[in-house]
Formats: sequence, structure tokens, C-alpha cells
Amino acid sequence: MDQKEVPKIHYFESLDSTNLKLKEMARDGTLPELSVVLAKEQTAGRGQPGNYWESEAAKNLTFSLLIHPDFLQVKQQFCITQLVTLALMDILKPLYQNVSIKWPNDIFADDHKLAGILIENNLKGNIISDSVIGIGLNLNQTIFKSDAPNPISLTQLTGKQHPPEEMLKSFLSAFVARYLGWLEADSNEALKKDYLQHLYRQTGWHWYADQGGRFEACFSDIEEDGHLKLKTKSEEIRTYAFKEVSFIL
Repeated sequence: MDQKEVPKIHYFESLDSTNLKLKEMARDGTLPELSVVLAKEQTAGRGQPGNYWESEAAKNLTFSLLIHPDFLQVKQQFCITQLVTLALMDILKPLYQNVSIKWPNDIFADDHKLAGILIENNLKGNIISDSVIGIGLNLNQTIFKSDAPNPISLTQLTGKQHPPEEMLKSFLSAFVARYLGWLEADSNEALKKDYLQHLYRQTGWHWYADQGGRFEACFSDIEEDGHLKLKTKSEEIRTYAFKEVSFIL
């Protein structure tokens, strides 16, 4: 990534999915890094597989960002998740202090979901050639009609309106700073440390559920590939990929 690169923002009134549109635009390989697709309305926004992202038209921030991390091995792809979530922390914490990263890539305010992220990578052998980063951030919506269990918006937390385009520019600045800082450090240690400091349920005992049922555990670690490690009260360490464990809220 060139520090002088300025993100190119492509605006759309309505799209089914910003990730799908950005992948379509990037198909021929000529779309520059940091290209952004921003939609005022997203009619079929996607979360992680099986999830739907509700967003009222013109009320929230729904966009996708393209990067070319062609130096990054597949086993290190969780670095992208860490960079994105930390950039969101950088812009949200000054507005509402009690925000955190719910593993692996949701943004929570207290115990409510404020933002979701969907990252889709294209691979060339063992290398990530392109990464499309989709973000839905609840800004000014006050009524949520879907059956999502715990959504919340920034305006509900702060009592203020938050212009989507201003928030997008703030995020892009924060993300570029995080990305360049990580590249200059040439190490993943500081990135992981920052991620863990902002982690939801980093301390204390909490309830979870896996295929064996409910259990109480505390946080143990995050592996390089992003797997979550929890320690039960019997000192057993359990390791989970995404979707293998649920947080009981």
C-alpha cells in the first residue's frame, strides 16, 4: 500500500450487496487498492453465512473496501480482521467508550451489536491476492424490525446524529494508518496485543454454548489463524473456529 494513495469512493443509491458489487467491479484485476463501494441503501446485505444484515435506507453506513494483501499467507488472514476491527475501535471509542470487539469480528456496545463485518478473500495458491471487506455500521437507525437479537445504533448510544460519509472518511483514515503501521512494524505481535485489549469478554467467567451444550469459561487466547481458546472451570482448554461456539448474552 502506498501512503499517498487516496481511497476512491464509488457511490450508489441502492445495491443488493456492496460486497457483491465490489467483487464484480474488481473481477478484471484493474481496480486500485482502497477502492470503496458505498450504498445509501443495501437491499440484501449479508453478514456471516446464514445471517442477514438489516439497515434502514440512508440511516447507516454500508460499504465495502478492497485491498491487495498479496504478501499475506492464508494462515495469516486473521490479521485483516484485526486491522479492520481495530480501525473501527479507533473511530468509535471517542464517541462511546464502552465498545469492544466480539470475537471474531463483530463490534459491540455494551452487550449490543453495533457493527458487523464480512471479509471475503481471493486466493492465489497460499497467498491472499485480494480481500473485499464489507462493513455495516449502525449509525442513525432507531427501530430494528428483524429478529436479530441485540442490535443498537450509535445515535441510540449518544443521542446525536452521525453523517455516514463523515464516518466513512474517518474509518478509511484510521484503517490506512493501522495498515501502514502494521506493515512498518513487520510483526503481528503488536496487532494481536491491541486486538486482545479491545476484546469483548476478555476478563471474567461467562456462559457459552457448543455442540455439547452450555458451559462456563473464561478467555484464554486467540491463535494465529483466529481460533478462539476458552478455559473451563475444570481447567480444560477448548479451541473453536467461527460458528463452533456461541456467546450466551
